Amino acid sequence: MKEELTTKAYGLAKERYAAIGIDVEKAMDALQQISLSLHCWQADDVAGFESQGSLTGGIQATGNYPGKACTMEELRQDILKAASYIPGTHCLNLHEIYGDFGGKFVDRDQVEPAHFESWMQWAAENNMKLDFNSTSFSHPKSGNLTLANPDKGIREFWVEHTIRCRAIAEEMGKRQGDPCIMNLWVHDGSKDITVNRMKYRELLEDSIDRIFAIDYKNMKDCVESKVFGIGLESYTVGSNDFYIGYGVSRQKIVTLDTGHFHPTESVADKLSSLLLFIPEIMLHVSRPVRWDSDHVTIMNDDTLDLCKEIVRCNALSRVHIRLDYFDASINRIGAYVIGSRATQKCVLQALLEPLDTLRQYEANDRGFERLALLEEAKSLPWNAVWDMFCLKNGVPVGEEYVREIEKYESEVTSKR
Repeated sequence: MKEELTTKAYGLAKERYAAIGIDVEKAMDALQQISLSLHCWQADDVAGFESQGSLTGGIQATGNYPGKACTMEELRQDILKAASYIPGTHCLNLHEIYGDFGGKFVDRDQVEPAHFESWMQWAAENNMKLDFNSTSFSHPKSGNLTLANPDKGIREFWVEHTIRCRAIAEEMGKRQGDPCIMNLWVHDGSKDITVNRMKYRELLEDSIDRIFAIDYKNMKDCVESKVFGIGLESYTVGSNDFYIGYGVSRQKIVTLDTGHFHPTESVADKLSSLLLFIPEIMLHVSRPVRWDSDHVTIMNDDTLDLCKEIVRCNALSRVHIRLDYFDASINRIGAYVIGSRATQKCVLQALLEPLDTLRQYEANDRGFERLALLEEAKSLPWNAVWDMFCLKNGVPVGEEYVREIEKYESEVTSKR
């Protein structure tokens, strides 16, 4: 019955969109090609497999919902379960602390591709390509400063760590036949007033230059800013201005995390400026209720505007979409699915926008018509197209996934 209703609603939606010049099949084909990168840390609250220490470095996960993944097997099982409810083929984003260390302690300046061999095999078996991140937080040498630390010994430790992470990303990219994108984010900053802003930024610039000294063919680098971290509220070495300057001057990918800006800033507005000067952009999509609170992404105006701007800039091939939230207060598999599907819904609405007509109105200074069509487009039956997209991909339509995740919780995660 649900399939019949979905098909019927889709037929009507297809006709409605055709009346304004939109090919819904073309839009679904475009959405099919977009791979989100699911973040491994949603399943276990950014714990990883290196140690059982608490989070440091200006980040934290809030909540203690039962059933989090505690082993590598549980983490992988939960990720595949979540992916089974998300239409399309997607990637997995790993932090370095999620390596397969065989129960032994491997310090971060000693990590090697071999520690991710089982991940590369698992990814190939499950048709899930990998992205990667160096990990500067939650370590005895993290402190307030890592790559910008005046202590040469500590700074060199983190330089070596990040150099090794790039080598791991290169091997991942080589194995999967598609570049692995490695994100570099460090929490470096100060809780209170600093009088050495330039010094720390000079050190960070030098560290990153040395890290990026080797050119690789199978990985891509991106650099990520932050406004501030918890306990580091007054000064962030790797600010947005710093990394935009660095990214443009070195032609690196710049990462825009939707939680790393002032609440009144529009991340969507940044795309058209950055795309003029750098080759690609990485997005970390979350929901910043209060700054970088990393709530589960929902289909709100911020995410919708962001996706529309990607399409309006004709930049689907130049903007990579990763998810980056870690909500420990609700079912973690459910959090994956809600955020992923919400992001896809926003992309689909962007692809269904009558952009050619809107641009004709704008070019002819027909402001009333442009605004009217923008408003009417909000109530077009995009949801019927979304349901058909889910149906075609063999994943639950509508809220059907809720019961299935509840069943998984009852049978699996509640017993951990």
